[in-house]
Amino acid sequence: MNTKKKVLFATILFGIVAALSAEQAPKNVVPVQDFDLDKYLGKWYEIARFDFRHEKDMDNVTAEYYLNEDGTVKVINKGYDYVDGKWKESTGKAKFQGPTTVGALKVSFFGPFYSGYNVIAVDDFYTTALVAGKNYDYLWILSREPTISNETRNAYLIYADSLGYDTDKLVWVQHDYVN
Repeated sequence: MNTKKKVLFATILFGIVAALSAEQAPKNVVPVQDFDLDKYLGKWYEIARFDFRHEKDMDNVTAEYYLNEDGTVKVINKGYDYVDGKWKESTGKAKFQGPTTVGALKVSFFGPFYSGYNVIAVDDFYTTALVAGKNYDYLWILSREPTISNETRNAYLIYADSLGYDTDKLVWVQHDYVN
């Protein structure tokens, strides 16, 4: 391959990677503006999610967040695959997309490829949260406990619906083994 073709190929590849990394949230989805990472760190139970291949057939799903020395966040996702009959765990890294007071992060479990992780609602005590991904295919309801009240559930569903999410697609996660 000659030099011109190499430069063109590298430019196109860079453009594709940049385009994939740039999409971090749907346009009308606004992350929490007074986000407090210290309060967000720790263990969360996944209450509901839009199903996708990395969490397919999983219950007892948790996410744990720890601050790394470099200011990034260590992410440990764990769940029980009830079809395969075994626990699965993934470790990744998250970092802020801008100011640390805005709940707009991006997370990676696969090297240099990041995807949007946007905390779009959280209660005052950081016990429940609504998290959106890079597009309308990713949505999670999280809690510090394995269950949430019907009032909180309904409030998050109404809010997500108002943003354009199809909440009928949510998978409600069972927590019959609390670790």
